[in-house]
Amino acid sequence: MRVEKFETWICKRPNGLFDEEREGAAPMPWSYGVGRITTSDGIEGIATFWAARSGAVTDAYLADVIAPVILGRSIHDREKIWHDFWNIDRHGAFFPVFLPGPIDVALWDAAARTAGLPLHRYLGSYRTSLPVYASSLWLPAIEDYVREALHYKERGFKAYKVHPCGPSSMDMAIHAAVREAVGPDMILMTDPVAEYTLPEAIRVARHLEQLGYYWFEEPFRDYELDKYAKLAAAVDIPIVGTETTRGGPWGVAQAIKADALDMVRADVSWKGGITGTLKVCHLAEAHGINCELHTTTMGPMDVANLHVACAVRNSEYFELFVPEDTFQLPMKQSLRDLMDADGNIHVPEGPGLGIDIDWDVVDGNCTSHRVFDAAKTAGA
Repeated sequence: MRVEKFETWICKRPNGLFDEEREGAAPMPWSYGVGRITTSDGIEGIATFWAARSGAVTDAYLADVIAPVILGRSIHDREKIWHDFWNIDRHGAFFPVFLPGPIDVALWDAAARTAGLPLHRYLGSYRTSLPVYASSLWLPAIEDYVREALHYKERGFKAYKVHPCGPSSMDMAIHAAVREAVGPDMILMTDPVAEYTLPEAIRVARHLEQLGYYWFEEPFRDYELDKYAKLAAAVDIPIVGTETTRGGPWGVAQAIKADALDMVRADVSWKGGITGTLKVCHLAEAHGINCELHTTTMGPMDVANLHVACAVRNSEYFELFVPEDTFQLPMKQSLRDLMDADGNIHVPEGPGLGIDIDWDVVDGNCTSHRVFDAAKTAGA
């Protein structure tokens, strides 16, 4: 069960995530990568890779650093491969936070397919569904948030997360307007992706407590642990972070050790794949807190998130970036098809990830396609 072939595609995606202010001066094409491994027994495993800002960066890492590590390796040596990547990272690769996690997903996908099991059952299943929260983009006006929250409430969603556009005074107005519109029973969260001062964050947190919000996420940069600890000590609303924390489980451990957070974040793209995300979930569980999984903005990887969340106890919600069709490429299925009328998402029960890639979409939007072969590499 060795990796005989590794193929990569870099593809254009029509719609982006960031508004002009967050894009900054550098252009931001919203590309993505697709990876497919094929084993010596003909089993495939797939993953998608973040490639925003520069698909060329992702393409180069996949070709020059990822492929040589996995070709010829057993798909069952995932733990050793995972640690090999961390060793390579320390000695000069300095992977972006979104690499090499997805290749770990492809290895797990192939292993679960080999076993003929859906991934969550191969991992050890705890549940088969989770409640979904619709997670907004940065919207231009208060009424846009209100309209969107009501739309998803009407669709049966029980929870909605605001990404308010700032500054903090505007954020508080958005929070209040959304709560008034949806009523007292809908679960609300907020994630300003902010650079608040500590006094601003305390003021916003106390306002959120009055409004009955469930959690307050990322009011500071993730590495500002001292500010997080002071905020968490000053307010009652749960404080959530570590979405972008470097160092996988080791980085998250420092936040937990500092008593900086009430819940932590991870995902299979930014925390070292399924192997790394499971480590974060179990680390959090050992400290009595939840690990809420962060959207990867890519359908196949969000399904991998769902499998992981259904294989642990301490993850409560599934994050669905909306409008959802923008973020489900290049998956044939729609995440909407996995949801019921009560706002729950059900994990696929097919082998592995249980989803299919739309290869027509991949080929039609491909800007780079590479094939790496273990036999040729060994011969070289």
